Amino acid sequence: MDEFWVFGYGSLMWNPGFAFDARMQARAFGYRRALCVRSFVHRGTPDRPGLVLGLDRGGSCRGVAFRVPPPDREAVLDYLRQRELVTHVYLERHLPVALEDGRQVKALGYVVDRAHPQYAGALDVEEAARIVHASVGKSGPNHAYVANTVAHMHEMGIRDAWLEGVAQTVASLQGQAGA
Repeated sequence: MDEFWVFGYGSLMWNPGFAFDARMQARAFGYRRALCVRSFVHRGTPDRPGLVLGLDRGGSCRGVAFRVPPPDREAVLDYLRQRELVTHVYLERHLPVALEDGRQVKALGYVVDRAHPQYAGALDVEEAARIVHASVGKSGPNHAYVANTVAHMHEMGIRDAWLEGVAQTVASLQGQAGA
């Protein structure tokens, strides 16, 4: 049986929630990390949606790949589907991934469905920052989600200039609001 890999680009990187026997940094090709999913519950409301991460078409994305032991494959797949497919804004795909050791594998990943009503489209840094700054949901402020994501990525040595730009712009907006 082929190896079963899972690609994480957001909270799965530091909070996978499933058993794995190998973990390494990886790059997925054909997709980029973006705040392109409207959040109506956890990081926003129906009246003022927040933004959460999705993998959108174009470019590449540094993240983490997890190899799942064969006996755990079905349980992990069930867990991921419950976690990632709640509103079906994500599509389950096998992505081409380059592992940090040079190997090329296919990894299960969740990419945004551009036809879904929660898809926010391609936003520039300033527009994304304005939305994030103004949104709060049942899991807390949207800006905390973005700041936490960037902090965890820095701890892992993963940089994302666009997302860092959003976080910096949000911090600036917070400073202006507090002045």
